[in-house]
Amino acid sequence: LMVWLRRCTHYLFIVVVAVNSTLLTINAGDYIFYTDWAWTSFTVFSISQTLMLAVGATYYLTFTGVPGTATYYALIMTVYTWIAKGAWFALGYPYDFIVTPIWLPSAMLLDLAYWATKRNKHSLILFGGVLVGMSLPLFNMVNLITVADPLETAFKYPRPTLPPYMTPIEPQVGKFYNSPVALGAGAGAVLSVTFTALGCKLNTWTYRWMAA
Repeated sequence: LMVWLRRCTHYLFIVVVAVNSTLLTINAGDYIFYTDWAWTSFTVFSISQTLMLAVGATYYLTFTGVPGTATYYALIMTVYTWIAKGAWFALGYPYDFIVTPIWLPSAMLLDLAYWATKRNKHSLILFGGVLVGMSLPLFNMVNLITVADPLETAFKYPRPTLPPYMTPIEPQVGKFYNSPVALGAGAGAVLSVTFTALGCKLNTWTYRWMAA
């Protein structure tokens, strides 16, 4: 009975990780809603997305030990996000303005690092972490520039849930020297190594609890 309970709890935990990671990053593609703070938001959101992707995908990957699982995890996050972004569309926002963060290519790189190093966990943390951290801001910026006339749309369709403290006092022109991708990728390359290590550790703890 205890083994059954622990295994069921584990699979429930997997679902919770996938759902919560998506909820925490659900609006992280809406940088342009913050208009004057768009680039600042892009950098901060890039790091938050890297955190949730790296931890969850690494947890999935090291638990199964099967390369490809990280991509599967990113796909789950993406589908959840499509559904949530559909709610924006239902509220009357134009379809070409709904930005869905791109996690799949970064997750593929994580899988590749795990496969190429013959499932070496330490290589996964170091190489996979750096690859995810550096690639995610780049892919998300490519996604963002496909939006048609984002600034005009942001003013035309102000976001109803924008909290007062996020309303800019004055335009932040040139914030981060207009290089949010470089800053996001630089910070991500360092931080996501720690994020990936956390995913591995999370898996180890779960295994020990299940085996107890």
